[in-house]
Amino acid sequence: MSSAPSSPTALRVADLPQNRPTRFALVPESSELTEIARELGVETLRKLRFEGEISARGKRDWALKGKLGFTVVQPCVVTLEPVTTRIDTPVERLFLARIDTPEEEEVEMSEDDHIDPLGEEIDPYLVMVESVALHLPQYPRKDGAELGQHVHAEPGTAPMTDEDTRPFAGLADLIKPAGAASAESSDAASGEAQGETRGETRGKKPKQ
Repeated sequence: MSSAPSSPTALRVADLPQNRPTRFALVPESSELTEIARELGVETLRKLRFEGEISARGKRDWALKGKLGFTVVQPCVVTLEPVTTRIDTPVERLFLARIDTPEEEEVEMSEDDHIDPLGEEIDPYLVMVESVALHLPQYPRKDGAELGQHVHAEPGTAPMTDEDTRPFAGLADLIKPAGAASAESSDAASGEAQGETRGETRGKKPKQ
């Protein structure tokens, strides 16, 4: 007697037909989208759909091919404003009953995101979540935002630009350089002296 799959979306490899593909279509509900978004650390995830098929590759291996589509909302890396991105991409996975690895530890292994070891189950839902994570924009940027300026903010606080975070930012608006103040005082004193001189000149009568 075969055991039940570990989740509603998991498919037992022993139950998969060898002579025809097994199709699947996943459209997560709102509560599931909220949970996935929380796990992936994004603001909002919507319109997620993953459909495709699983077929045999030889006698022991299996291949999954599908189409993934979703809309994600993330904070802009420059302004922290929400950025909405639509992703539509093909997904392929090859599940191998045996993956040969070199015995020498010194040999560097090349990672392939398309190859997984074959277990007792293939779960399209897990493949979907992993694929969403792999295709999330790493540096979402709002149109027109300049990369040279970043905005920093803790939750519940007002955003600050790079200029605001520099030491003594805004100090120039509070005090004026000593040179500028001296120059202004000198100009004012010179103007007053000139006014007094002109006044004395107008008050004197020319000698006969």
